[in-house]
Amino acid sequence: MIKWAGWLMALIGAAHTFLALTVEEAARHADAWFSGELWGEDLSAMSPANSGYWLSLASFGIPLMVVGLMVLWLDRRGIVPPPFIAWTLGIWTAVCAVILGPSPWPIVLLANVLLLVGARRAARQDNPAPQAGPQGA
Repeated sequence: MIKWAGWLMALIGAAHTFLALTVEEAARHADAWFSGELWGEDLSAMSPANSGYWLSLASFGIPLMVVGLMVLWLDRRGIVPPPFIAWTLGIWTAVCAVILGPSPWPIVLLANVLLLVGARRAARQDNPAPQAGPQGA
């Protein structure tokens, strides 16, 4: 479950960034991004270049991909990711779902649930419940 969670997070993050840069054509503003054109721009009156930047490179996509890759890295080494990762991303996902409405948020929420369940199962395997045995043994 932990591996699935990591893959889902990494793939959603990468897909969001890639699709924003290509399908939404945010990359066409790269010259403005790297020329300093966005410096000092009023965020309340966002230009198309600034909007494209916040939709792609400055979005949640790259950090979500990094978190997913970190979860996979930990899993490969037999380290259970701490539950605060799933709880934090789950709360963030729920807030974004309320604000944004229809989007791929259910996939990210699924990844969070898988991560929590996988971490709980791994914790139970590491600390099995004491077995009832004969008294005085």
